[in-house]
Amino acid sequence: MNISYQNLDNGLAKTLLKISSKLENILEAIGKLGAWLSLPLIGIIMFDIISRKFFVLGSTKLQEMEWHLHAALFLLALGYAYLKNSHVRIEVIREGFSTKLKAILEVIGVIIFILPYTGLIVWFGIDFVSRSYGLQEVSSALTGLSHRWVIKAFVPMGMAFLWLAGISVLLRNISYLIGLKSNNQILIDTSQAMSPELSNATEELVKSVQAEENK
Repeated sequence: MNISYQNLDNGLAKTLLKISSKLENILEAIGKLGAWLSLPLIGIIMFDIISRKFFVLGSTKLQEMEWHLHAALFLLALGYAYLKNSHVRIEVIREGFSTKLKAILEVIGVIIFILPYTGLIVWFGIDFVSRSYGLQEVSSALTGLSHRWVIKAFVPMGMAFLWLAGISVLLRNISYLIGLKSNNQILIDTSQAMSPELSNATEELVKSVQAEENK
């Protein structure tokens, strides 16, 4: 069975999941674009190591480019990682919670922490970048890279992507809670299938056993 918001009847929950899905598609494309930066990053690191080891050459520009590419990769993929639940969680306590409590905590966490925090960084980050651009800031090293504002721009950009990811996660968790309240099993299954953060190993095991028994 293909579990998708498109299988739902029209309503608020379907709209929420549709918006969440569209945001996820955008952030997935951005995250994959950022992942491609790992190739030049690896190439530069290998060249830097080989040139230093065998030719006693060193380049401040190459070292700074490594830091810049690593930062850009991380910030571009940050929002997508949150959507896919690939970030670090404290699972010792949380793993034992029901999916309903997980959804409630996720909603609270997004509203109280993620959205305000990322919003502030974007707000102040824009001024941070504009001042760097106005000053034509360069590296503090004499032979370092110029145009420091370029890499600084990835900070508010990455936080903006994380803000959008927070909205996407918030919408699908709200949809899940709506499904629980209305006792709409199709909505519950659809919302949970779209929400890796709501995965529950025990519930998945029970469902698999029930599916085997129904065969």
